[in-house]
Amino acid sequence: MKAKEIPSEPPRILLVDDNELVRTSLKAVLEIKQFRVTAAASVSEALHYIDTEPFDVLLCDLRMPGAGDGFTVVSAMRHINPDAVTLVFTGYPDLEEAMNAILLQADEVLIKPMAIDKLVVKIRQKLETRGERMLPNTERVASILERDALATIREWLTRVERDTELTIIPLSEEQRTGHLPKLIQELVQRLRVPRSLGTKAVSQAAAVHGKIRKSQGYSIPMIIEESRILQVSIFQTLQNNLSTVDFSLLLIDVMTIADEVDSQLKQTIISFTEAAAVVAA
Repeated sequence: MKAKEIPSEPPRILLVDDNELVRTSLKAVLEIKQFRVTAAASVSEALHYIDTEPFDVLLCDLRMPGAGDGFTVVSAMRHINPDAVTLVFTGYPDLEEAMNAILLQADEVLIKPMAIDKLVVKIRQKLETRGERMLPNTERVASILERDALATIREWLTRVERDTELTIIPLSEEQRTGHLPKLIQELVQRLRVPRSLGTKAVSQAAAVHGKIRKSQGYSIPMIIEESRILQVSIFQTLQNNLSTVDFSLLLIDVMTIADEVDSQLKQTIISFTEAAAVVAA
């Protein structure tokens, strides 16, 4: 007598969408298609489910209201349940940068609206091949910035040389960029040894930079513009390394970068102002 086959459990899907109509209708249809669906209306609700329940598939809208977004949900699922298939919906196919970034952690970005039959086929295909998925080797932001410090400085110099406000003062390449290696080194150290945002710290490189810029004839608005360009150049370096950046810690690293660069700017301006007072005296 042939033994009865034990039916397998239906795949478990976490559906995340703030649109109630989309959430309830898609949940109902997917359950008809023999999936077990848990629906979440917010990022916080989705994170709670990810922390407490196992899932085979994540279906998540890229744009969610409130704290965080679809990317936060994907990162959490990747961290806690790396074997889950992650599919992200977006109604904004022209947002190429956002989609490129999300593809680094999601299995695929799906453009709204998508026919339910195609969605079901896509889910089943991804479930069948998820064991073959190759996860990229990742790097911390600190390692990327340390490795590509020269590229960041070149990017900064290119942008500065296009700025008529900054190039009004003729300087050599070394005079323009001499402060950057130490500032970037301090930033890398800050990323590797975290401290609370807003914590006051002394930047010797920034203090020296302020005095030098005063002697070169800079103004405070010019120093602020240089700092703004530095942040842009740093983020361009990260953009160039999206295929390897560790997204699980990207948000706090980006906040740390902004905090550290602003702290360095403040100390540069203080040093600049003190140098100006000495000259006036």
